[in-house]
Amino acid sequence: MENRICKLFGIEKPIIQAGMIWCSGWKLAAAVSKAGGLGIIGAGSMYPEVLEVHLKKAKTALGAIPFAVNLPMLYPQIEDLINIIIAHKVPIVFTSAGNPKTWTEKLKSEGITVVHVVSSLKFALKAEAAGVDAVVVEGFEAGGHNGRDETTTFCLVPMVKQKLQIPIIAAGGIATGRQILAAEVLGADGFQIGSRFVASEESSAHQAFKNAVLAAQEGDTILTLKELAPVRLIKNPFYQKIAEAYAKGASAEELKTLLGRARAKKGMFEGDLIEGELEIGQVSGLIDNIIPAAHIVKELWEDYLSAKKEHCY
Repeated sequence: MENRICKLFGIEKPIIQAGMIWCSGWKLAAAVSKAGGLGIIGAGSMYPEVLEVHLKKAKTALGAIPFAVNLPMLYPQIEDLINIIIAHKVPIVFTSAGNPKTWTEKLKSEGITVVHVVSSLKFALKAEAAGVDAVVVEGFEAGGHNGRDETTTFCLVPMVKQKLQIPIIAAGGIATGRQILAAEVLGADGFQIGSRFVASEESSAHQAFKNAVLAAQEGDTILTLKELAPVRLIKNPFYQKIAEAYAKGASAEELKTLLGRARAKKGMFEGDLIEGELEIGQVSGLIDNIIPAAHIVKELWEDYLSAKKEHCY
């Protein structure tokens, strides 16, 4: 049976690399796409002129091979980013952190395939009604910014599958081929993977952050700052300040002041493990090496096929 996500994106394997801020530049996206998956440039951390540089390099590296851009809709200069995406004829855009109605029609009118990231059934239904081509269904196991309801991937995927007609991409807590198979059984057509690709050679994350991901064990991450924008991060000294603020009954405004600006850049891109925000998923407890992205895609797919042969035939 033909996979709906492979057909929609024109790719060989339904493995999608998440568009993670500070971690997914053109090198990572190109490596994943060349390996048969779908690489994504994370535009949420890029000024318009920086995104343009990444797009030019990705197109040079990939030629006609598909890639995508992740576009958080809360980005201040989003219209500039969209104009650049259209000008460079980016084939696929993943939107997140906002109302899919805002830009879906515009993007699709330019021939762009649109996918929206959701963390609940309610938002999945709204995304389908807005006309998106597929949804990423992200459970609260995922790293980075997340849903407030703390619905797990294994609960959310079948809930959405029951109600939607468009293809579903599972995200959150996936770092092995066996987990891909499990998500497929629950109804997912594709599989978005973030944390595992942070620990790749092509990831633009700082080496110190990559090492922190390898060191993370069960219970070392937490979903916090729901009053602002829920985010899953490693429990480091900066997080301890957040915990102390909560213990003192800090208001949302006080939490915002404590968070300040550029915490994620400081931690993930600059490698400040003390004062930076270290965004990663719960599945980091399974990650123990840094290897080329192409090897990750190969390992994921071989593990998936092995698990499928073992359990389904």
